[in-house]
Order: sequence, then structure tokens, then C-alpha cells
Amino acid sequence: MTTPSTDTGASTDVVLRIHGPGSVPSMLDLIADIWADAHPELVDHPGAAAGDLSLPALHRQITGHLQHPGFTLVVAYVDGTAVGFGYAFPCSADYWFGPDLVEKIPPGARVERLMGLCELAVRPPWQSQGIGSRLHTELLRAVAPQWSSLLALPSNHRGQDLYAKLGYKYAGPYRNSPDGPEFDLLLCQVDAEN
Repeated sequence: MTTPSTDTGASTDVVLRIHGPGSVPSMLDLIADIWADAHPELVDHPGAAAGDLSLPALHRQITGHLQHPGFTLVVAYVDGTAVGFGYAFPCSADYWFGPDLVEKIPPGARVERLMGLCELAVRPPWQSQGIGSRLHTELLRAVAPQWSSLLALPSNHRGQDLYAKLGYKYAGPYRNSPDGPEFDLLLCQVDAEN
């Protein structure tokens, strides 16, 4: 299912389209292309594949996440060109934070509706134009969480700046695997207005 939503909050008209899990498999290459443009430092880094920060790992990640009820993908288009995407799904605190962090998370984030924000990427020519914020807002509307959480590399300064602007705060270090890179686990309590 695709639901168009036009947002003209900036000087560029941006069309946001919401996709459910059924339409995602045919879009994997498009999503991966946007992700690669947004993260060239990971695509070209020799250690990225070992840390599950590669295009094949992204394909596996998205394909695995499609099984979660409420999976939502939002793609941003400018003049018919896909320039950004984000995807998320509702999940339990135990699943998202894992046993090492769940007790350190605020009580509300453990029991209230939680959104796991898995990816948010915008192609460089369209960054800093509010598209990432609009993708985030659309995901919040679609998933309707009381809390949202994501993983960000500490070295991703542009992403970290955006997430801070959106209200995310550092909740602790997180590793997907013992040998994987350390991420910042970020957590945001969602305003009822969003």
C-alpha cells in the first residue's frame, strides 16, 4: 500500500509516500542506493562489512525487519526522484534495548508504545533542507509511539545534530554484536502533538 502525502514546508516541494511491508522488497535497491549516497564513508570503508555496515547487511536488516507488525517505510521524492527514506516499526523494550540496557532506560520507555527507528537517510544534495525531519514526523504519525529510539554512530555528526534537534538524548552505548562497532543508543519521548 502506498499513501501519498505532500509536504511543502520548505522551498522545495517534497512528496512523502508511505509503504507497507508488501511493497518494500521491490524497493530494496532504491533504498540501498539512497543509503549508499548518504553514507559514502561506510560504503568505501574496508571494515564496514565486518561491522554489518554494508549494502548486503542493509538488505538483510530490512528483509528481517519486514516481519514486524506495523513496519512502515516512508520515501521522500523531489520532482519524482527519491531523495530520502526512513523506516521504523513498533517494538518491545526488551527486543530493542536488549538485556544489558533495558533496566537503564526510563520506566516509560520500557512499558509505553516504543518505535524502533532503524534507518533515516537523505541524499547529500538534499540534506539540511528539512527532509530528514519530515520523514521522521511522518514515521511518528504512522507508528504513533510514545517513545522512539535509534542507533547512531558517534562519528555521524550530521545525524547526531539532527537527532538532537528532534529531541533524542543519549541513553547508552550499544553493540549489535560483540565485534561490531559501538553505537550511541538515542531515546526520545514523543510529544502528544506529533
